[in-house]
Parts: sequence; structure tokens; C-alpha cells
Amino acid sequence: MEQAANTISRDPILVDLALQGGGAHGAFTWGVLDRLLEEPWLEIDGISGTSAGAMNAAVLVHGYQKGGAHGAREALETYWRRISEAARFSPFRRGPIDILLGRWTLDSSPVYVAMDLMSRLVSPYDLNPKGSNPLREILAELIDFELLARSPIHLFVTATNVRTGRGKVFKNDAITPDVLLASACLPTMFQAIEIDGEAYWDGGYSGNPTLSTLVRECKSHDTILIPINPIERAGALRTAPEILNRLNEVSFNAVVLKELKMMALLRKVADPGDGEGALWANMRIHLVRNDIMTELGASSKLNAEWAFFTYLRDEGRKSAQAFLEAHALDIGRESTLDLDVLLEGI
Repeated sequence: MEQAANTISRDPILVDLALQGGGAHGAFTWGVLDRLLEEPWLEIDGISGTSAGAMNAAVLVHGYQKGGAHGAREALETYWRRISEAARFSPFRRGPIDILLGRWTLDSSPVYVAMDLMSRLVSPYDLNPKGSNPLREILAELIDFELLARSPIHLFVTATNVRTGRGKVFKNDAITPDVLLASACLPTMFQAIEIDGEAYWDGGYSGNPTLSTLVRECKSHDTILIPINPIERAGALRTAPEILNRLNEVSFNAVVLKELKMMALLRKVADPGDGEGALWANMRIHLVRNDIMTELGASSKLNAEWAFFTYLRDEGRKSAQAFLEAHALDIGRESTLDLDVLLEGI
């Protein structure tokens, strides 16, 4: 990848990053991060991530500790390439027609269709009684978790407590391979991950990602949200896969939308001169637009082809470039996401 020629020269600004989850679609976030890391004036104060967002966050922090922004970019590329290599012999493959037509969907894959149906009838405790997950070895191999514990970048990973249904936010020194696997544990595909006697599922059900922790525990007043799941999807939904896909999008966006709405309310009533109130009154939220995900279905979240990853990475870089061209000068000055829209109709 070539270095961007139009980086901006300005004084450093602390920012937080909020990274959504979405399986293989997390490679889009990789592309966004890759472009943002080229800007020396953007200094990362904290990162909140869930599922694939948690993986990107942990890999970035690890790489940054070892080699700054360049090390973070290298670590992210290594991680996604390693995921692709591990899935080289995966039965989840595109069909010949989809390859010929340039479609990334797995909807025509007999193995995907069979596994999708089976996941609704058979527990992962029966399909995979040992609870094996190749991602565990990859994480242990590529991430030095002691570096995460010592990093000045605040790292927050969300997982959902199965017993209580509440989100649990794990911080730098508490993050392990199990915590990352818990944050990405889809309950129909994987056994719940046990941590300190509690079982956890995917963090997307309770915080995708968690935003309030960034506001409360970081110095930055600017949070850049990188979404994966489309908030809006035009057109009628007729087929069963379309309906199920939209159901997942709505459920995985619901918590972060509620949190943004809460922030909008707090900003209106918070006292900017008060310690706690100032945190909410002075916060600024920015969003990197993601227009390609409406073209991709849920099945492509399991597509681990390197060509798909690099396609998403390049689209992420384009979206990050468009964001910087439109809003770079707004960061540190004003919010570019209109939170008041969320209060309409209340």
C-alpha cells in the first residue's frame, strides 16, 4: 500500500476510536485504521471494540507498543493475512458462479447453507464438544498481552454476560485470548467462553461498541465511530435470509444507538462547568461512513478469502480518506455526527 500523499499538517489531537464487530467485515475497519494511522496529528487515547472490532483494537495496540503507527499498520495486516491463511481449507467457499460474477456472498455455498440450518437445530456443544477455535492460537501467537497491559492507549473490550445479559467491559490488564474470543462468541456457532466462573457471549448484544467508557475514562473529547452494520437499509425484505440478516443488523445496532441517544440527552442537560457534566457537554462524536455494507449479506461475514479482505481494506481506506477530507479540521473543534437527530420524536 502506498503512503497517502495528502496527509494533513496540524497540531496533535487526542482521539478515541469506537470499533464495531462484524466478522470478516471487520477488514473494512482495518482499512479505516490503516488510513487514520498515516496521520501523525491523530493521537489515539483510547479504543473500545467489540467482536472483530475488539480483535482490530488489540492488534493495533500491540503493534503500536512495538513500533508506533507503522508497527500498528504492520500488525493489522499480519493479523488479517494470518486469518485468511488459517481459513485456506475452510469449507465455507464461494461457488463458481459467484466467483465468476464477482459476488462475495456464500449464500450459494452448500456447506454454508447446511451449517446455517444446522446451527438453528443443533447446539455448538454437540457440533464442537471440545470447544476448539483456531482463532485462539492466532491471537496467542500474534499478540503480546503483557504489552497490552502496559500500553498508554486505553483498551476496552466488551463481552455479554450470559447469566445477567449485561455487558462486561474488560480493560488493558484484564484482556486475554479468552476475553477476545468471548467478545466474538456467536452463541449459535461457538460455546460460551468462561472467564472467572462466568459465561460470556458476543459483546455485540450489549455494547457494539461501548461508548460511555471512552467518555468517562479517557482524556480525549473526540470519538471516531467506525460502524460495520448498516443502520438503514432501503428496499423491501422478502426472502428469509434478507429478513434474518436485517434482524441481526437491527439487534447489533440497537445498543449503540441507545447509547448515542443517551449521550445526546446528557449533552443537553449536563453542566459544562461541572466535572462529570463537562465530560458529556464537551464530547464530540464523528462517524466514518460505510456505504458498501448494504451490498453485502450476512453470509459474507464468514468469507475469509484474502481477496475479500483486501477489497474491504481498500474500501475502508477510501471511506477514511473521504472522512478526513470532509471533517479533519472539525476534529478537536465540533461534533460532526448530529446526535440531536436521535432525539426526534421523543
